[in-house]
Amino acid sequence: MNFNFNTLTFTRDAVSDLALHLLAKQKIMVVKDIEREDIEFVCKTLGCRPIASLDHFTPEALGTAELSEEFQAGDSKFVKITGVQNPGRTVSILLRGSNKQVLEEADRSLHDALCVIRCLVKKRFLIPGGGAPEAELSVKLTQHAHTMKGMDAYCFRAFAESLEVIPGILSENAGLSPISTVTELRNRHARGEMHAGINVRKGSISNIIDENVLQPLLVSTSAITLAAECVRSILKIDDIVSIHKTDA
Repeated sequence: MNFNFNTLTFTRDAVSDLALHLLAKQKIMVVKDIEREDIEFVCKTLGCRPIASLDHFTPEALGTAELSEEFQAGDSKFVKITGVQNPGRTVSILLRGSNKQVLEEADRSLHDALCVIRCLVKKRFLIPGGGAPEAELSVKLTQHAHTMKGMDAYCFRAFAESLEVIPGILSENAGLSPISTVTELRNRHARGEMHAGINVRKGSISNIIDENVLQPLLVSTSAITLAAECVRSILKIDDIVSIHKTDA
């Protein structure tokens, strides 16, 4: 359905019926109750700027489009704007599902896929998945710890053991025995099989590169960096003072 309006306005706030009637007489259509993040997206898409008051209502802050139409998909109605004069670099993706659970799962899957693309754009490197990087780092840190003494050696061994938590959780989620799987994975990396990882589909350990199981480098580096920073913050705590409430 096409709208015979000269102006289309998006607003975050509710608008009374009288105001809608008066605006409609002036050929101004209003789309109300828009969320803050949606306002920013609409402005970026249409090439306009958000306006807080009528004092800033200038031609430079407005966008121009050829057609605005309403269409219905399922039980929902949507406003489609085409022919934007200065369009922004944005994309709209419409997800549909038979029920709420399917729709939420599709939303999570799409979000995960976008996060992978974001990681690859920020750092264009891929590494093996299946717990192979963590197992290789754990073996190398353990070997380096044997060349050290004192507290430094203990810290390196503890860091190496903490890295094996990720393959352990991965094997447990795959229905495998975490202890035997991590032990076998550690032994194979100690023998020099640096691409050995947990193959969830086969339920065994294999060359994860041959299985095309890869992950962005930024995922592993970010996880290790954030975990190390969290531990450092905890170690900086000298003492914890507990406050007990007493009856007055």
